[in-house]
Amino acid sequence: MDETARVQGREITKDDIELVRRLIEANPWWNRTRLSRELCLLWDWRSASGQLKDMACRSLLAKLARLSYITLPAGHPYGGRHPPSIPDIPHRTDPVSCPLSRLTPLRLEVVEGDPLLPLFKCLLSRYHYLGFQGSVGENLKYMVFDREHHPLACLLFGSASWKNAPRDDFISWDAAAREANLYLVTANMRFLVLPWVRVPHLASHILGMVVRDISKEWVKKYGHPIHLVETFVERDRFQGICYQAANWILVGQTRGRSRNDRARTLRVPIKDVYLYPVTRGFRDILCWRQGDGMLLR
Repeated sequence: MDETARVQGREITKDDIELVRRLIEANPWWNRTRLSRELCLLWDWRSASGQLKDMACRSLLAKLARLSYITLPAGHPYGGRHPPSIPDIPHRTDPVSCPLSRLTPLRLEVVEGDPLLPLFKCLLSRYHYLGFQGSVGENLKYMVFDREHHPLACLLFGSASWKNAPRDDFISWDAAAREANLYLVTANMRFLVLPWVRVPHLASHILGMVVRDISKEWVKKYGHPIHLVETFVERDRFQGICYQAANWILVGQTRGRSRNDRARTLRVPIKDVYLYPVTRGFRDILCWRQGDGMLLR
């Protein structure tokens, strides 16, 4: 390779590649997750909030392997561990069918640990068509309750997609600004209104509550705000009506490829891309890069 190369937004030298090789040779029992975390610690590779950028590091390692600079340890589902076991938590399933006014005021609760986290995992794994495989990186989990403290819905927010052409065009992002500011965007990865709940306008009402709350909670947990939320709605399954009613903006469709489709051969369902700007002037904030000068808000 040349003396330096830019990979996954980071300048990589021959010495960096030699370090990776030595780590792999000296620690053959490490899986890819452990390797990426150790590299992040050695390089002090962190996001603006101080979190290790282990997902970006894993992508960097995969690219180096495809270029034949390194040979990675074999990949294992769940990082070489057994798949997570999600216990069945008892919960009521009495039908809820009434006007929204009979349930309000609703209450959002951020899910962190016991007693809500086991129930959150159980509900998503049992009733969401995508299930629940855990969460990686910065994320936020919500449960929604009615005024009698009966659960109504679960929401999971996590890392935004690395590339999303409709979103990037909407923001006017170039690659450098996206790399610098992607952590200020989150993705609504799961939204489940429990199947026994049939209440008109409930879903859009919940979405409105969450987007008003999420940036504040993100600051509490990670030390930085959220300025834009994205989500993907599978067109063959859903019409996205609740997002439309909550004033989310339809900006385009995916191309039917997965983020894991390195060879560009894997076809997945086409999804509508919806965005919700949380902050006024979000474009100026998300397009700002270090060195551009003072950001005026």
